[in-house]
Amino acid sequence: MKNLGNLMKQAQQMQSKMAEMQATMAEMEVTGSSGAGMLQVTLNGKYELKKVKIDPSLVDPSDVEVLEDLILAAFNDAKAKAEAAMAEEMAKMTGGLNLPPGFKLPF
Repeated sequence: MKNLGNLMKQAQQMQSKMAEMQATMAEMEVTGSSGAGMLQVTLNGKYELKKVKIDPSLVDPSDVEVLEDLILAAFNDAKAKAEAAMAEEMAKMTGGLNLPPGFKLPF
């Protein structure tokens, strides 16, 4: 029973750390860019779009598709950076846990 008690205590600690990490990550902001940095988008840790910055030279009413593609690329860049930051924080939190490949926390 002593092992079960320790396991429950560890689970509670992990849950507390997870909640703290999620709150921290929600406040994090990452910026993705495209077009050699001429277009930038900023997301928070919840993948909510917070800011868009577009160099005026990119605005061409006769070629809106290029601008649309650049916005999409910048968003995807920011999302990838946010996911990498979350994975890094999760790795720190799980420490020595040997989780199977593809096993993601939180569930």
